Amino acid sequence: MKVFRLLFCLAVISACITPGFAQDKVIREVLEKGRTDNRTMEHADYLANRIGGRIVGSGALEEAERWVESQFRSWGLEVMVQEAGEINVGFERGPWSGRMLSEDGMVLHFGTPSYTAGTKGPQKGHVVIEPHSKREFDRIKGRLKGAWVLVDEVSTGWPIDWREQSDTLFYNEMAEAGVLGFIQKADLHMTLLYDRKHCYELTPDNLPTVCDIKLDPEQFDIIHRKAEEKRDFLLEFDIRNHFRVGPVKYNNVIGILRGKKHPDEYVLLGAHLDAYDCATGAVDDGNGTAVTMEAARLLASSGAKPDRSIMFCIWTAEEFGLYGSKTFVENKTVPYDKISNYFNRDGGPTLTTSITVPQAMYDDFVKICKPIMNYVEDAPFTVEVRQGEPGPRPEKAGGSDHAYFALNGIPTISFRESDPYGFGFDYREIWHTEKDRYDKLIPEYMKPSAVINAVVAYGLANLDHLLSREGLYSN
Repeated sequence: MKVFRLLFCLAVISACITPGFAQDKVIREVLEKGRTDNRTMEHADYLANRIGGRIVGSGALEEAERWVESQFRSWGLEVMVQEAGEINVGFERGPWSGRMLSEDGMVLHFGTPSYTAGTKGPQKGHVVIEPHSKREFDRIKGRLKGAWVLVDEVSTGWPIDWREQSDTLFYNEMAEAGVLGFIQKADLHMTLLYDRKHCYELTPDNLPTVCDIKLDPEQFDIIHRKAEEKRDFLLEFDIRNHFRVGPVKYNNVIGILRGKKHPDEYVLLGAHLDAYDCATGAVDDGNGTAVTMEAARLLASSGAKPDRSIMFCIWTAEEFGLYGSKTFVENKTVPYDKISNYFNRDGGPTLTTSITVPQAMYDDFVKICKPIMNYVEDAPFTVEVRQGEPGPRPEKAGGSDHAYFALNGIPTISFRESDPYGFGFDYREIWHTEKDRYDKLIPEYMKPSAVINAVVAYGLANLDHLLSREGLYSN
């Protein structure tokens, strides 16, 4: 019922918006389309379920870039495809399976980081516990060929070759001895990242050869105990990780709704397209991409002709180090002083509910946000537009695509998002894990958030001035 109440409120507000906006056909159209023809979840479905995980260097990311570009063009936007980098060797993930072969055998729950080796078809092997001294290594080295090695250190999601070598760690020596792979205990919910340390150094001549497996903690303990007791059993894994000959380029895809009065001034909205491939990247950041794309479609299909340009920035390689947004900023793709604000969406699929701004922006945001105040029942977008005290300008990049904008003094005022209906969404259970799937998205939040983003971006683009930067930072 909540979604119906929300849509009813959208209909009511479209008829009751404040006089200053009453004659704005675009806003009325956006609010109406947000109620009757909202396609946010269609975008999210295509990204997550038709394309899937979109790691840098994968065919899936290339397909996603082409799809976003085609969607923007079909809506009548100008499109900029900006190369952000390339990688020597690409990576593709296929199916994976594993089992313990014994009288009490079981199917294994596991995963592998991206840019790590697969098996050569199904491979069976005995189990050896990792040695911790030269003496232990010498004692077991004859058993290492064809073995799966249990590693004591609990996984944090990164590949095993991130471990620092020392006198008591024998990763290289064991790999050279012919082990099939290494197995680490992985906390649930399983985090699976990628080999950022080495993937840019890969060539077809130095690809990984040893599997890197992160295993369910209860199953790991069972296997470890059997190995300690010298029980008779084998493990079998079939992991279809593949590498692609590069170079493989990756690109930002930016849709532009060109301004009619100040085409060289900009309001920016953005999210990142790349995603870890252990799941489908629905939440991080298919959610942000879908909301940003729908904001673009709502405005374009409503005939918006804003005074200044609105850019819908679908960044690449955020998970690899913010390379897409960094390229845009450091190349001065648009002049810094011509950007009114950059809105970033890169979190949970929750509801846009409020915004906190410096005093100098307060009156502008109150005006801009009037058409969408209080339109979500029980969760008013109380643009109480909160006044916030300025904090220090950042001195190093943070964890999302707003970072390089902020480093260069560009406003990155973003919406606050929350879970007012109490769906119990816990981003920590999903972030960078195998649970990042479409079923974790919340349409009741994402659909109205696209409407809010569209209305606020349009309002900001139609101010008779760029946002003031007075009091943006305390230093």
